[in-house]
Amino acid sequence: MTAESTTQPEGVRRVAAALRDAGHPHAPVMLDDACHTAQQAADALGVQLGQIAKSIIFRRKSDDAAVLVITSGDRRVNEKKVDALVGKTARADADFVKAKTGFSIGGVSPFAHANAPVTLIDRELFRYALVWAAAGHPHALVQLAPQDIERFTGAPVADVT
Repeated sequence: MTAESTTQPEGVRRVAAALRDAGHPHAPVMLDDACHTAQQAADALGVQLGQIAKSIIFRRKSDDAAVLVITSGDRRVNEKKVDALVGKTARADADFVKAKTGFSIGGVSPFAHANAPVTLIDRELFRYALVWAAAGHPHALVQLAPQDIERFTGAPVADVT
């Protein structure tokens, strides 16, 4: 793992700037290998699968808005619960995710998006004092508390798994 540098991808720099602006003590770290799944991230970091904060993007059908659901890596999002909270959604493809968030799938951060998504945080994430979230690139992760994600996003905590 390496700490922040000026050679980092643009998305990582955007996340790092948001963390600095918020006074967060940890910068994103770059892993040698990409972590396209929560399991890969947990294995690379030596943490429990549930400590990986997954950022799942859906497409809201009524207005084409991006809907971000942040949950623990060991949980599966229940789309019916999400739909009940934000309106009917559908799966988002890679082009939609990149266009709406500014991040590629596998690197979607919970915050510092190009366009602010509708965001929900699953309550199961709060089982852990510290979690790791994608930080703008499939190689980049950042350590933070679930309460930090709530503070940075202003999103409600809900039961969505």
